[in-house]
Amino acid sequence: MITRRSFLKNTALTGTAITLAPLPAAFASGKSESVNKATNKVEPKMKTRELGSLEVSELGLGCMNMAGNYNPPADHQQSIKTIRTAFENGVTFFDTAEVYGPYTDEILVGEALQPFRDQVKIATKFGFAIDGTVALDSRPKRIKKVVEESLKRLRTDYIDLYYQHRVDPNVPIEDVAGTIKDLIQQGKVLHFGLSEASPRTIRRAHAVQPVSAVQSEYSMWTRNVELNGVLKTCEELGIGFVPWSPLGSGFLTGKYDTTTKFDKETDFRAGFPRYSKEFMPLNMPLIEWLKGYAANKNAKPSQVALAWLLAKSPSIVPIPGTRFEDHLLENLGAQNLVLTQKDFQDIDTMLSKFPIYGERMGEAHMSSIDYTL
Repeated sequence: MITRRSFLKNTALTGTAITLAPLPAAFASGKSESVNKATNKVEPKMKTRELGSLEVSELGLGCMNMAGNYNPPADHQQSIKTIRTAFENGVTFFDTAEVYGPYTDEILVGEALQPFRDQVKIATKFGFAIDGTVALDSRPKRIKKVVEESLKRLRTDYIDLYYQHRVDPNVPIEDVAGTIKDLIQQGKVLHFGLSEASPRTIRRAHAVQPVSAVQSEYSMWTRNVELNGVLKTCEELGIGFVPWSPLGSGFLTGKYDTTTKFDKETDFRAGFPRYSKEFMPLNMPLIEWLKGYAANKNAKPSQVALAWLLAKSPSIVPIPGTRFEDHLLENLGAQNLVLTQKDFQDIDTMLSKFPIYGERMGEAHMSSIDYTL
């Protein structure tokens, strides 16, 4: 098991057409294997990819909505079971944050992963003030305080990937990166990440402490990072990219339509313009096309949406979130859906025909994003 001491010892320190990217020759080969009982042959269980120098399963699990945000908090034991089922099926990358709950999601993830902590990678985040608003606070003093609290909740002595959840305009990113560099030297953090950061911020941070991963919303109906330079910057600097909400907050599963209602008290989506009565009908043509395309592939819409992201780049690791085992297993089926170059071209061509109406999040949440496009 990697401990803080051993680590120190081994360490010297939106509906818009895009230019088609070629499919990778092959996805990164994985090390996790299983035995097919029918053939008695060893087969790959889950391929792996690299976020900078951090090796993770090619599909991760976003754990946010287990603590609420897109519904009331899930049943604790149900969530534990879902997380462990993910691990049993080869997932080694789990995403949480101190603000989810707040705090309860880290507690849940820590409990669920404790039995096999040394076999998984945990990503968590800092940066919100957690004062009942969406205020930000990435002062070095606070980072040093909250990392200790996250370590306790996660039942671990190191965090594999520590993201700044949102860029704090009141704290120079160099100060944030320098603080994480200190935590890495202490072995409390192994890798540095940024969330919803602009290319300029990414470059400034990376110059102080190498950034392993950048996380931003990215899916078939949120393609900003293809246009604003974030993906290009990550590729240039050798930084991995983690799409959060790769299924469009559930829209790309095909399970929601114009009759769907979200509880304003418990569900953020009630305030997302794309889900409004005004814009939801205008966005339905995309999902109707996706349903038909998936049916022709003998797949689910969610699997096509995830396979499309996986085919974009071998450095992309989506983290679809769910609290249910059946949804989890459906999502993991994306790894078996191989898109050909023609498939990839056809999908991008079709996506260019579906303009997306409405902003991806509400005004308060969008105010903390480090870029516009």
